[in-house]
Amino acid sequence: MSLDRRHFLSLAAASSLMAAAPAGQAAARQPAVATSARIVILGAGAAGLSLASRLSRRLEGAVITIVDPRQNHYYQPGFTLVAAGLKPAEYAVSSTAHWVPRGVDWIAEAAASIDPEARVVETAGGQRIDYDILVLATGLTLDWNAIEGFSLDLVGREGIGALYAGPDYAVKTWAAMDRFTEEGGEAVFLRPATEMKCAGAPVKYAFLTDDRARRKGTRAKINVTYAANNNALFSVPIVHEKVRMLFSEREIGTLNNHVLKAIDPGRRTLTFDTPEGRSELPYSFTNVIPPMRAPGVIRQSGLSWADRWIDEGWAEVDPHTLRHRRYAEVFAVGDVAGVPKGKTAASVKWQVPVVEDHIVAALSDTEATKRYDGYTSCPLITRVGRALLVEFDYNDNLVPSFPGVVAPLEELWVSWLIKEVALKATYNAMLRGRA
Repeated sequence: MSLDRRHFLSLAAASSLMAAAPAGQAAARQPAVATSARIVILGAGAAGLSLASRLSRRLEGAVITIVDPRQNHYYQPGFTLVAAGLKPAEYAVSSTAHWVPRGVDWIAEAAASIDPEARVVETAGGQRIDYDILVLATGLTLDWNAIEGFSLDLVGREGIGALYAGPDYAVKTWAAMDRFTEEGGEAVFLRPATEMKCAGAPVKYAFLTDDRARRKGTRAKINVTYAANNNALFSVPIVHEKVRMLFSEREIGTLNNHVLKAIDPGRRTLTFDTPEGRSELPYSFTNVIPPMRAPGVIRQSGLSWADRWIDEGWAEVDPHTLRHRRYAEVFAVGDVAGVPKGKTAASVKWQVPVVEDHIVAALSDTEATKRYDGYTSCPLITRVGRALLVEFDYNDNLVPSFPGVVAPLEELWVSWLIKEVALKATYNAMLRGRA
């Protein structure tokens, strides 16, 4: 699909409006609700900060408290760009304090326990915080210990990458990938069997490694294999088929039903669970992605699903309202929410207004109207300068934001531009409650 100047300018204008909308534009159309409610938000990631920003404008007199020990805020969608050598580590790092809204209290400690019956959170430092509304926005935990033989100090050595671990590790992953595409050998990419944030990232990095070798003229020296945890390369069937076709064109091999269990850096082997039993694959370079779970404080609180995702611990919420199914004053937003889809920053952008709407309705004795339909977006990089802008919902329907302008299943420069340039501005606006 070609993109003419008129269409490009229309898209650029739309992207600019998304990023530059006046603060609290949607909320500003409605008068503030007077309340003395105590609202506790666990987590100062994208979801927690975005919601705090919006609630601080919608509610007059509320006591809003964020609980999170992290001094740094990470722009996680930028990790792949850092691991591709396109951005420095600092591109993905800012100060948490910079984003905490005025008038919102920030307790820089971890939440140690939650008592949903007594409506109390206790922090690691021993503070007791009573709440009327609790929002779980903790993100998730990367379970590195689940991969036998792996430790983070291996990243950047022995052909090991781990871009999910953080911006500094993404830099080390880039160094290992760049070195591998010089020397050649076997690249093996994979994803865990658990739910995970940005499930397209493992596929992107396989494409980026292939592209790096092609640009160097060393593609003949490497083999690239993608080991899927099930029978799909992407959860949306039509996108799976597109990825399968692109993998075939670029001679990226695939293996189904392979779940990583161990790595042996000395022997340069990966051990997978398969339906036929344990299987070893040699590697020269790999990007390790561990199982992902809800943080321990959530799993130990009694707020997790009891009949699904049992080993993962996601919060038991209604998929459309993000309200807890057993505790009406508890909500979950972002990665920790136990919903079928929605562990991306783009999902947060659509989830937060829904939670805001339901909290404000609860405090003003009105009816909430907003619902979350599972919107998830994945700018699926296929090579430097090209991407698929894949957007979908709970039912695997494609829901493009720019129909007639951006074809979701075509490799386009403009989709790449949205990923590399526009999304961070939109993300920052979201943290301020503006997008």
